[in-house]
Amino acid sequence: MRIVQRGHGAEGRDRVTLVPETVDDLWHLSHVLEPGDMVEGDTTRRIQRNDDQMRDTGGEREHIHVTLEVEDVEFARFANRLRVGGVIEYCSREDQIGLHHTINVETHEELTIEKFLKPDQRDRIEEAAEATDAPDVAIATVEEGEAYVHTVQQYGTDEYVSLTAPTGKGEYAQPRTRLFEELGSALQHVDAEAIIMAGPGFTKRDAKDYLEEEYPDAAERITTTVDTSAAGDRGVHEVLKRGAVEEVQDQTRIARESELIDELTERIATGEQATYGVEQTAEAAEFGAVETLLVVDERLRSERQDEGDWDRDANDIIETVEQKGGEVVVFSSEFAPGEQLSNLGGIAALLRYRIQ
Repeated sequence: MRIVQRGHGAEGRDRVTLVPETVDDLWHLSHVLEPGDMVEGDTTRRIQRNDDQMRDTGGEREHIHVTLEVEDVEFARFANRLRVGGVIEYCSREDQIGLHHTINVETHEELTIEKFLKPDQRDRIEEAAEATDAPDVAIATVEEGEAYVHTVQQYGTDEYVSLTAPTGKGEYAQPRTRLFEELGSALQHVDAEAIIMAGPGFTKRDAKDYLEEEYPDAAERITTTVDTSAAGDRGVHEVLKRGAVEEVQDQTRIARESELIDELTERIATGEQATYGVEQTAEAAEFGAVETLLVVDERLRSERQDEGDWDRDANDIIETVEQKGGEVVVFSSEFAPGEQLSNLGGIAALLRYRIQ
């Protein structure tokens, strides 16, 4: 997520202009936008001139700039877009004001949102923006005599280093370990939480074995190996095409959620400092006992839109936890830890001390 501008809108609302750069960013926005928010952006709309008035009943599509008051938000995962529907409040064509419209937000399209951002929503935007600047996955491709390291950014890949060390026979031949040593040194310094090792044949496996012996810190970050027909840009393209990066990023994203849900279930099983369910968790928050609050994004959104069945206000629970020094972690409903938390009522907490 790239944040273009921040400011304040009407009635003191937060006003943020941003550019979603990945499908993940669109997913994040689907959990930030709510009914009643204002969304501004460029769009197209079918408009047909009528003798009496301009009506949206067909005709050619025209580019217009609109501000919608949001009524519904839908993340279309397989279409790689976010659908934001609502009533046009402002428009570059005045005759369209008051009509319903849907903005199809896609990656690399600028939009402005205006709303009272809740702390966890602000954190979600900030985390998405930080992910844009800091690569968390690297791809190391290696074959005989060549090795490359690419970092995976939100917008694509960058070559971090290219290495050559002729092997085999001949006057200029070098031991294979010379190439592996230079690769290990590069991976030791690259800023990435996970590394994908790729390349043709067995060279990548030999390189990994060498790294495990000589560069264990880098080897620990190798999460998977991928067979490709070549090293370098071509190999990287094959890795991306097979979806290996998305799998690693998903694993990275849910790693902490998995640790937290395991800690929660273990504490529940042994009767230690933990609680779950909205009433018990809200009570723990009021006592200042919550160290880490766990809540599922879909459940949180439904409660905020008055579509849930909690007797406690979700925002009050979160604000109480934060005011008393606790941490809030919003789980994704897309993955197994979020499903486990949903089965516990969608909200739980790791406690500083038992309250019963």
